[in-house]
Amino acid sequence: MKKTSRILLGIGFFALLLISWIVAASAKSPAHKQADLITEADAMLADKIYVRAMPLLEEAAGYKASHTEEAETLLKRVYLQLIDQSGMKNKYTALLDKQMNRADARADVFQEAANYYIRLNKLGDALGVLKSGIAKLKDKSLIDLYEAKRYAYQVNQTSYENVTMIANDMIQVSEGGLWCLANSDGSLVIPCEYDKVSNYSNSRAIVKKGNDTYAVDMNNNRIAVLHEAATDIGNYANDRIGIRTSRGWQRATGDLAVGSMAFEDIGMYSDGYAAAKQSGKWGVVDIASKWLIPAEYTDIIRDELGSCYAQGAVFAVKEGKAHLLVDGKDTGKVYEDARPFTNDGWAAARQNGKWGFIDTSGTFKIEPQFDDALSFSGHLAAVKQGEVWGYVALTGKIAIEPQFMQAKSFSNGNAPVLTDQGYQFISLVEYERGVEL
Repeated sequence: MKKTSRILLGIGFFALLLISWIVAASAKSPAHKQADLITEADAMLADKIYVRAMPLLEEAAGYKASHTEEAETLLKRVYLQLIDQSGMKNKYTALLDKQMNRADARADVFQEAANYYIRLNKLGDALGVLKSGIAKLKDKSLIDLYEAKRYAYQVNQTSYENVTMIANDMIQVSEGGLWCLANSDGSLVIPCEYDKVSNYSNSRAIVKKGNDTYAVDMNNNRIAVLHEAATDIGNYANDRIGIRTSRGWQRATGDLAVGSMAFEDIGMYSDGYAAAKQSGKWGVVDIASKWLIPAEYTDIIRDELGSCYAQGAVFAVKEGKAHLLVDGKDTGKVYEDARPFTNDGWAAARQNGKWGFIDTSGTFKIEPQFDDALSFSGHLAAVKQGEVWGYVALTGKIAIEPQFMQAKSFSNGNAPVLTDQGYQFISLVEYERGVEL
């Protein structure tokens, strides 16, 4: 009996060892399973049997092991071969998103995704992918592709006889000799019924119609009235607007309360300062009537809205030359001509008959080479080559080829340009996604 028990115990122990050996021999690591699945899928791919290779590769890609990248690469090939079939586009882009979201994501994956969207004419999606990749990796190849594609634009069909520059996402436009306000893409907001309209600021615009001067809101409702005669109005910012009365140019608030001090002329306020003329000379004055720059210059260079001051810098004209002043002090830098700085870029300046771009130290960042130019706004500046206008980027490279009769500055992805149909608006595709330039 004891002998039989010992025999049975030995047999059981041997059986247990055999089972353990079989289990151990049959159990494979995830990497081995991936390799086997990929080998099987490769045979299917060689015969172009994509629908049978797909589940094998999906299983292989599901393992977190050494062959995951290889499995995903093959799987993307399969999805692209079947891309026109139901659900394949979503599977392909979902796998790309998964790869791009990894901490160790590579630049070539972002490039692959961007190029896929470019082929589908989904440039906004491509730019979004590239912008994410640049933020994550700072990769030069992504930056180069982004720069090559980011300035694609569409032309809006709306057109006007005349326009100003965009300010506060609104623009003054005219039709039939009368003025109105539109959004920065050209869509009309306040109808064309006024002799003159100021820019829009602080929830209002100041308008002139016949002998009446008053303020209107976005819905063209009157919200304030000027109770004295005015022959002209300027543009409105910092809750101040120039009003021309019998006493000269005076400043009024948005509620059209007129101040007592009068000037021979006054520009639009920006950052608390405006160009003003007194006793035949120009200077720069603040809202409290204190002169930042004494009235001793032939002119203060202003943009078409009348603004002269940004980034602490002003161009003052003396003896026919544009002098750069920063914080009210002459830097000693002198140019043949210049355009005012904006709040976010370099200023256009002319030297030796050509226009280039300078920073507030007066150093040329883009050497003079253009026949005319406006200052940078939103990483682009309008430039003239020969008889036509286009746009240059901060790199100094032409971003939008010169082709327009006139071009104005960009604001939030929109810019007015003059074509044979009048002033139309171009909109950068990038801004369809709400991505800032």
